[in-house]
Amino acid sequence: MTSPERAVSTAAPEGPESPERAEKRKSATRGAFFAEFVDMFDIYLPTVVLTPALLYFQPAQLDPGTTAIFTSLVFVTTLVGRPIGAAVFGALADRIGRRRSTIISVTGFGVITLLIALVPGYTTIGIASFWVLIVLRFLDGICLGGGYTGALPLAMEYSTKSRRGLLGGIILSAFPLAYVAITLVGLASFALFPLAGPDSPYAVWGWRVPFLLGALLAFVLAAYYVRSVSESEIWEAAEAAKSEGTSQGGAGRPLLAVLRSSTFLQVFGMMTGFWLTQNLVTLFLPTTVLRNLVGLSNTQLTVTLLIAYVCLVGSYIASGVIGQRIGRRRFFIIGGLLIATVGVGLMAVLVNGRGLPLGVVILVVCLFSIVVTAPWGVVLPYITERFRTDVRASGFGLGFSVSVVIPSFYAFFLEGLGGLMPYATAVLVLLAVGGLLGAGGAAAGPETKDVDFE
Repeated sequence: MTSPERAVSTAAPEGPESPERAEKRKSATRGAFFAEFVDMFDIYLPTVVLTPALLYFQPAQLDPGTTAIFTSLVFVTTLVGRPIGAAVFGALADRIGRRRSTIISVTGFGVITLLIALVPGYTTIGIASFWVLIVLRFLDGICLGGGYTGALPLAMEYSTKSRRGLLGGIILSAFPLAYVAITLVGLASFALFPLAGPDSPYAVWGWRVPFLLGALLAFVLAAYYVRSVSESEIWEAAEAAKSEGTSQGGAGRPLLAVLRSSTFLQVFGMMTGFWLTQNLVTLFLPTTVLRNLVGLSNTQLTVTLLIAYVCLVGSYIASGVIGQRIGRRRFFIIGGLLIATVGVGLMAVLVNGRGLPLGVVILVVCLFSIVVTAPWGVVLPYITERFRTDVRASGFGLGFSVSVVIPSFYAFFLEGLGGLMPYATAVLVLLAVGGLLGAGGAAAGPETKDVDFE
């Protein structure tokens, strides 16, 4: 490797995979898929499960503005914690190993999720109930940011070059699958535990059941890594070379090596664009577009999103395979341009879609979601291929998570654009900007699918 910040693209032929290494690859892939699933399951817990029960943690009489601030803090603190966790655990994974870092972070968010399930309400400890919840969600975000930072690069380092696209798509497909799972768990909870005020069964303890399930999943994942997943052989070889004084640049300071590199800036720019478009699918589309503009009922909205996310499971895998065949860089460029054209057109149909038949709405939502989220089936192998072994976990964690910060303010961007143009047009402009930023960021970087980690 000739660069201190990125791997070098080579086309060295791959040798046959031994049965022992094949089993290690399968275990690491299963672990990474489960880690992504558990991470996303925990992320969606507040959105789907906790929001209806937040009155349990707050005073009875709150003005709408204060209520909105309290609600947003539950989600914002987790988002703030994730980049911090990616930085902390990314550096840890590069220093002590991907496997051990994953076990520590996963155990951490298992314990914290369990503690959240045990938080008493406002009638017991007053407003401290809400602040305890906020602090725990922040700490949870830190550990969640570390969960995938070690697990996902570990899986890629065990994968053969020709399989990285497929395995990356499979692992990231756990994201839409987790959304489907938490939505079904939420629907079951709402059906079993009535919600009617802060003293109702759901508000007092019904919401705790999904959190207990999330904690259990985390503990099972940690146990799986302890028993079944081996440390990355590539990382171990790099550490051995480092101890012998034969490695180059940046050793021992992975965060600084990443942040000072042009590679990070390129990945950051590309991922900022794709996070912006992703937020318009996951956060803006459901409530603002489908409920307020299209006029779907709660049941129609839930059915529409479930169908769309089931479609995304397959589209993520297909994207990974296509990116492997035509190249990651080319896929991102094409994908970004499709978002800025086809995606914008489909969004235009939706923002003006009041009165459309439900079947048409579902079809357009599915197509829109597939087009706009297609790059996410390719980001895992691409980002890990952009950074060399001694900074790979740090590079992946920072490139993947820090880039979410600016797009998180998409509502403010829409508000600003809304002062210059109609709101519906502002949405289309922001979506196009995100797609073009993603495509431009990819164009600024090299092709990576032939990178040899070893």
